[in-house]
Amino acid sequence: MITELEYKDNNGGLKDILPEKPVLEQVSGGFTFTEGPVWCGDYLLFSDIPRNRIIRLDNFSDGPEVSTYRRPSGNSNGLTLDKAGRLIVCESSTRRMTRTEVDGTITVLAGRYQGKSLNSPNDVVVKSDGAVYFTDPYYVSGNPPPPEELGFRGVFRIAPDGTLAMLADDFIFPNGLAFSPDESVLYVNDTMQRNVRAYDVNADGLIGNKRTLIEMTGEEPGAPDGMKVDTAGNVYCTGPGGIWVISPDGTHLGTMSFPEMPANLCFGGDGWHALYVTARTGVYRVTLAATGIAV
Repeated sequence: MITELEYKDNNGGLKDILPEKPVLEQVSGGFTFTEGPVWCGDYLLFSDIPRNRIIRLDNFSDGPEVSTYRRPSGNSNGLTLDKAGRLIVCESSTRRMTRTEVDGTITVLAGRYQGKSLNSPNDVVVKSDGAVYFTDPYYVSGNPPPPEELGFRGVFRIAPDGTLAMLADDFIFPNGLAFSPDESVLYVNDTMQRNVRAYDVNADGLIGNKRTLIEMTGEEPGAPDGMKVDTAGNVYCTGPGGIWVISPDGTHLGTMSFPEMPANLCFGGDGWHALYVTARTGVYRVTLAATGIAV
């Protein structure tokens, strides 16, 4: 399906983001709940959470081929690549962070903090020094669901030497996160509080100077979830009505709308101009004038 992208442009804020006639393409569909897209050079990986599966899409020029990259996936949610190109996975039902090695074996990066099980790792980003940052709300299925051992929902950092550190513990539902282009700022959103926070990243990799970048309220369906940043420092975050584009100073530049409610997004394609969006049962693509950060 190819159609014209619907969007709301706030005072010309999207003029450098979108081409003159932006096009929306449905890349693939028929899934259950898509999440965590990551571009891997010439193919896309994403999670289908209820089906406990990581899916691979290939051959975009001739119509994508759908295959299973990994099943079971620990009901994977957020995905990203480390600086060696290995897949980092937030596993919600197994309550751990894993890395898929070149030979396909699975390495557990983190599963417990101070002797207690993590809640349900949700989304992840890797810094250029190899440190892994991830959010850990409580979003675990089961009847009854497993106990919430930590007593807080927070943001964590796995240092290059494997040390796990808690960075923040005052969230209701920490979700998407992303670095500014120079990695001096870490953005983290809270789905329930409906805002995006900004933190300064210290020399030791820890964070400080918490402030609110933007409050994401609105009458349309949608809330802060997946989040990415382009090379100009603009933040792309799911929210009411679709995907919000937010300037580094917190100005809401505009909103891109989709046929289904977006959950997450990533940049990819030639020159990192394609925005891939996981939205409920489908995967969508918009070609931007802006350039995304390669992750």
